[in-house]
Amino acid sequence: MDLIQSCKIEIEKIKSDKQFENNRKKYIRKSKEALFWLFRLIILVGICYVILGPLIGIVSSSFFSDSDFANKLVYIIPQNPTLERYRLASLRLDYIKTLGNSLAYVLSLMVIQVVICSMVGYGFARFNFPFKKLLFGFVIVMIVIPTHTVILPIYVTFQKFNPLGLFSLLTGKVPNYLGTVKPMFIMSLFGCGLRSGLYIYIFTQFFRGLPKEIEEAAFVDGAGMWYTYFRIMLVNAIPSVLTVAIFSLVWQYNDTFFGNLFNISPNIVISRKITTLQQTIANVDRIMTPAIARLYLYAGIVLVILPVIIVYVLLQKRFIEGVERSGIVG
Repeated sequence: MDLIQSCKIEIEKIKSDKQFENNRKKYIRKSKEALFWLFRLIILVGICYVILGPLIGIVSSSFFSDSDFANKLVYIIPQNPTLERYRLASLRLDYIKTLGNSLAYVLSLMVIQVVICSMVGYGFARFNFPFKKLLFGFVIVMIVIPTHTVILPIYVTFQKFNPLGLFSLLTGKVPNYLGTVKPMFIMSLFGCGLRSGLYIYIFTQFFRGLPKEIEEAAFVDGAGMWYTYFRIMLVNAIPSVLTVAIFSLVWQYNDTFFGNLFNISPNIVISRKITTLQQTIANVDRIMTPAIARLYLYAGIVLVILPVIIVYVLLQKRFIEGVERSGIVG
């Protein structure tokens, strides 16, 4: 009996030790998970602060009155908020008219880039033709090489736009397209517009991922190549279309590089107009204190970026889904 009792005691002791060991491992695992969660939270908060901190500062400062600006105790939240900065900034920007012109210009380029880049991407994904790999290599080069390195050739090309000497042959004149929006439309129509290389790559990767049986079924039913592309393949490429459309809209809207290079009117490219707003207010409205004039600039910046924020908020879900399915990471 004593032997049996001692065996039971030993068994219970072993069970107790195993339970303690299991509890210890569970506690260690949960502690590691909690530490990882805390570390991830700290990183996310830090990144959000770095990204959103300047934006929050600009938005809050744009509502500061002169008394709030002079009061060193006021931080982030103004005590006497005012819309005067926005009134004057919108007046000097001619905001409604300039924004309308800018959106019409940007949306036109966006539609052209979506159509042209999707066609080029479909061609690379589905057809075999001479020098296909070489041409796709040029697309990759368009992505990798910064546009700033080819400023001079682009500038000279559109300063004296005479492809193959046709203009001088037919009209006796060489047109100068600087100071107009024509260079941007010409580049977009030929698949060389702002970030067009990236858009072609996105469409190519997406179309490569679609099964060929879709097209084969359409061809069996008597559909032609163009009908199949526009009515079947492009419809299935909606995630990529949305991704490219949003990228194109935002990048074209924010672009100042080509606007300055081609000297496009600030009344069309609103991002160019914001760069001279502070100086305009100082000259026209005699607000000579740089710090005060900067508050009007902040209000103008908020007005300019507001459409982009609205677009992102409305299309955030579809944009994320499009990025996941479009082949950007593939």
